[in-house]
Amino acid sequence: MSETLKEKTAKGLLWGGLNSTVQQLLGIVFGIILARRLNQSDFGMIAMITIFQLIGNDLQNSGFKVALANLRQPTDRDYNSVFWFNILMGGSLYILLFLCAPLIASFYHIPSLTPLARYAFLSIVFASFGTAQSAWLFKNLRAKQQAKAGMMAVLISSSVAVVMAYMGFAYWALATQTNLYILLCTLFYWYYSPWRPTLSIDLKPALRMFRFSVKLLISQVLTDINNNVLNILLGRFYGRHDTGNYNQAFQWSTKGSNIIQNMVQQVAQPVLVSVDDEHERQLRVLRKMMRFAAFLSFPLLFGLSLVSHEFIVTLLGEKWAESANYLRWLAIGSAFLPLSTLLANVVITKGRSNIFMYVNLALALCQTATMLAIYHFQISLPFFSLPFREGLGVGPGVGSPLYTMVIAFVALTILWFFVWAFFARRLAGYRFTHLLRDILPFLFAAAAVMLITGFITSRLFSSPYGGGVGVGFLLTRIIIAALLYLLIMLIIGVQIIQESIDFMNNNRIKNKNK
Repeated sequence: MSETLKEKTAKGLLWGGLNSTVQQLLGIVFGIILARRLNQSDFGMIAMITIFQLIGNDLQNSGFKVALANLRQPTDRDYNSVFWFNILMGGSLYILLFLCAPLIASFYHIPSLTPLARYAFLSIVFASFGTAQSAWLFKNLRAKQQAKAGMMAVLISSSVAVVMAYMGFAYWALATQTNLYILLCTLFYWYYSPWRPTLSIDLKPALRMFRFSVKLLISQVLTDINNNVLNILLGRFYGRHDTGNYNQAFQWSTKGSNIIQNMVQQVAQPVLVSVDDEHERQLRVLRKMMRFAAFLSFPLLFGLSLVSHEFIVTLLGEKWAESANYLRWLAIGSAFLPLSTLLANVVITKGRSNIFMYVNLALALCQTATMLAIYHFQISLPFFSLPFREGLGVGPGVGSPLYTMVIAFVALTILWFFVWAFFARRLAGYRFTHLLRDILPFLFAAAAVMLITGFITSRLFSSPYGGGVGVGFLLTRIIIAALLYLLIMLIIGVQIIQESIDFMNNNRIKNKNK
């Protein structure tokens, strides 16, 4: 018996969640090991070239994964055309970036970036061989296969990176981690996808899809610029040490948001496309996904903000304490990213890739202009001088120009969530009142829980930053916050919990009957 759309969506969310959770947990474990072994400058070196690596991968991908998923019935000819287009684009981009590596090193005034960049950019070539296979798995909701590929790739690549770090390879270990991860993902995609390319090279279908995907391509490039604008400016004006401190905080905040974001991204667009001609049903699906994302995102990321200092200092070491100040705010902004992603998928599903592009362009311009205008200013917020600031997990040393840029970055991230909500309302009828009903209960509950937890734990321990606290203080905050949030959810009777329990029970019964 074929699966219903609801069953496919639920399984996609389950496997997408498992994939994201396992990958992020592995990323946490290996990230802690690497952070304790390497220093800020090592991470700063990689952060400076990451934007070029991401843009290169975007260009070779050219938005075809989403373009293929947006077709009702893509043919083998479509997949084959995309495959050869990506190969040609990936190879050409690597040659171009190989030649431009000295210019990148000159921009940052670090000559040693030239060989590092040329090595790191190999990931663009590796990725170009797997785009079509990945698109096939994505289109056909093969979330289980994608999950297995991602989990095995991150385990192997991270293990190799740790060994290299202990052998003294420094930032080369981090570059190898990314290259090997992408190479392994490509190999696993080939293994799990039954589709195979032919030697018949016809780029016409790809060029036809490019009319739609080019706007997605530009949008993705702009998104990468938006996410890495501080890495670029800090690398240019502050140097590799400060860049490494900021990037460490940014990576941990995105690890948290990616758990939820990847989970919903795995199924959001294919499912929304499949019900595009059923307006009311599509709206119900969207609202349920929004509630699910909000239910997880706000407590997870607000909780990370609460324990940022204890998390960074206890697990990574005192040398990374400055990163905790940035993580505290970045985590709050990251809580809105999975929700923004869902709303952006509505825009794509409606075929309005032009709106998708312009919204990202506007964000890129606003962020870049804002950061350039304030990078030499510093602010001091009176709130942080209050006696209970430590109870909320607010550490000392705030108010630097870099800190000012981080706060501005987070403010724009949250503002742009409402920009996406505006277009979701116009295109899908997702009214603002519905949006608030879907997310505010979880947002207020999570915020209240973190405030209460901060107050309680500040009374249980003498000083969050004094002696005698560490893992115990961190675990106490996590346990209290988790129990309080779950209790509130049960008291108000949110449907998401019951639906998750029912799905797990039904899935277990089906497996027994097979």
